[in-house]
Amino acid sequence: MATAKNTICLWYDKDAEAAARFYAATFPDSKVTAVHKAPSDYPSGKKGDVLTVEFTVCGVPCLGLNGGTAFKQTEAFSFQIATDDQAETDRYWNAIVGNGGQESACGWCKDKWGLSWQITPRVLTEALAVGGDEARRAFEAMMDMRKIDVAKIAAARKG
Repeated sequence: MATAKNTICLWYDKDAEAAARFYAATFPDSKVTAVHKAPSDYPSGKKGDVLTVEFTVCGVPCLGLNGGTAFKQTEAFSFQIATDDQAETDRYWNAIVGNGGQESACGWCKDKWGLSWQITPRVLTEALAVGGDEARRAFEAMMDMRKIDVAKIAAARKG
């Protein structure tokens, strides 16, 4: 398998493999493709420790780097996962939050490794794309939510 021209590199303290395996088990078209161990000691680990993990999340190639505690995840980067209905929204949200993650506002949550996720039903993004009053109503409804309620967004779209 050829290496992708562009790969997202995600910094972890020491749990890149556990994170990648969780993502692979949670999201479709996701898998761990390789685990590479350090050939010698490095600032945050020792020879033989897992250094990098190659994986995909919903078809997007990623590299997890066990770089230590020097850097932390921030909301400046997030995965946005489009969902088709409430059941799919609930499944992903509950998997992330229920595995040591944290809820946030407007469809955002963090996994236990600090990576941010936007679990975003298509009914919301479609409403925003329409614009005008329909977008405003959907947007205002979303502002009061943590996990997105598909039925409430659909009702807001109608007015």
